[in-house]
Amino acid sequence: MGEDQLFNKFGREIPRGTVLFREGDSGKEMYVVQSGQVAISKRVRDVEKVLAHLGPGEFFGEMAIISNTARTATATVASDARLLVIDPKTFEAMVRGNAEIAVRMIKKLAARLEEADAQIENLLLRDAQSRVVHYLAHAAETRGTPQAGGLKIELALSALPSALGIKEEQLSGVLEKLGRSRLVEQVPDGVLVPDPKKLREYLEFLEMKEKFGDV
Repeated sequence: MGEDQLFNKFGREIPRGTVLFREGDSGKEMYVVQSGQVAISKRVRDVEKVLAHLGPGEFFGEMAIISNTARTATATVASDARLLVIDPKTFEAMVRGNAEIAVRMIKKLAARLEEADAQIENLLLRDAQSRVVHYLAHAAETRGTPQAGGLKIELALSALPSALGIKEEQLSGVLEKLGRSRLVEQVPDGVLVPDPKKLREYLEFLEMKEKFGDV
């Protein structure tokens, strides 16, 4: 079944700002993004933190179908979107009838567990500089796209302070410092990491400094 056929059968056009579901809600549907973006956020210590921005090809809300549990995060349409809305019966038929879909979902869920571990590790770091460097090093290693001069990480810098639990001015200061050291370069739609190994080494230096102080 082609994308247009899928959209005709399961699709919805949803405007920016629409809250699809909130953390703690019950739910019986999962979603697949055909176009646009959806922000996934979670409340931490009375602050709403954006965990991810999902684009075309990404899916979310599957745990309500797989384990029949309450929503663990809030999903908000960040830009006008076309979404496929899949109910449990349709989901089961798709997985049973197409092994490729099942394998893709397993891989995606495994990647999300790895990403969750990285986020937990990041939030254990005390200072803003370490959090930013840890995030960029991990992103470069896991989803960086080879470009002339390094690996490009596509991201919305405006979403980072909320995701990392830091202030906007702290992020600006760290990026400026990393830029002067030529460890990171800001480019359209993201940042460029010339040498991920050097960025990881800098993170190790920061962690040693935090552990032992200035010596």
